Formats: sequence, structure tokens, C-alpha cells
Amino acid sequence: MSGLVKNGAVIADVWSRPADDAALPTDAPVVVSKARFLAEAGDLRGRNAPLGLSLRAGDTLDGLEGDLNRFALIALDFPAYTDGRAYSLARLLRERHGYTGDLRAEGDVLWDQIPLMKRCGFDEFAIRDDRVLNALVEGRIQDVPVHYQPAGREDVEIQPPGARPWLRLEPGA
Repeated sequence: MSGLVKNGAVIADVWSRPADDAALPTDAPVVVSKARFLAEAGDLRGRNAPLGLSLRAGDTLDGLEGDLNRFALIALDFPAYTDGRAYSLARLLRERHGYTGDLRAEGDVLWDQIPLMKRCGFDEFAIRDDRVLNALVEGRIQDVPVHYQPAGREDVEIQPPGARPWLRLEPGA
């Protein structure tokens, strides 16, 4: 079993992902690749149904800057747990470009990476491993309350304590 988790609950994935050369449904949420969006941008900008974007490891945001707010979902791929490029893309999307839609982590999403993924701005997790899925839903994967640098989460106020300005504590920690 695998699943999609948002806000601590398993949710249905309503997004379809047709191949780049396949016809798109006109009235359903659809996720397209960066290459397809850039090739068909004129038509896709006029869509009434929700539009999502899938970015693979190595993709950049070049050419997408003016269209990011058109996407209700941006899915970032973690092809291996050792590949951290999606963390950087997530922070760029949230902090530099002000992206407010859903940000989904896909691929090799592991238990110990989820707290950092949340700090970088991810709010949906496509989980392949039942143990990770259950732990996330049951609240056993806790956020880390002590940080040495700020991150893209706007829902947490991080305050530097007294004599150690590099150490930041979340309220209540």
C-alpha cells in the first residue's frame, strides 16, 4: 500500500498524469511535465480545470517564473534519498517566487527526511512505504523544534535566543 498524505491524513490523488504526447482531459485536474507546459503554454494557460506541474531532479524554474501561480500543484521528484535538489527547488518556490499552491514530494520520500521537507515548504507527501505512511498519519514523525538557520515555513515564528544568535527555537520548544 502506498498513499498520499496531507495535513496528517491520507487523501485521494485526484490528479491525472497523461504522457506528454497524450490528449489532456478538459475538465479534470492534470499534471504536466515542464517540457509539455513550455511547448503548449498558450493552450495550457487558458485551461479552466486545475493545472499541476511535475518537476524532475535537474529541472530548473527557468521559463516558468511568470506562470508559477497558474499551478495548483507542483510535484517535485526525489529520485533517490541522496538527491537533495528538490529541497532547493522547494525553497526557491516558496521563498523567492512566493508560490502558495500545494507542493508535493514524490519518489524516494523517507521517514527521516519529512521534517526537513516540511521546513522547506512541502505540504503533500507521496509515500511508498507503509511504515512511513502509518508513522506520518499517526503523528510519529515529529518536526525538529531547534534549528540553526531559518527556513521557508511561514506558519512558524523562529526566534533567536539571547547569546547564541545562530540557534533558533520554535515557540514552545
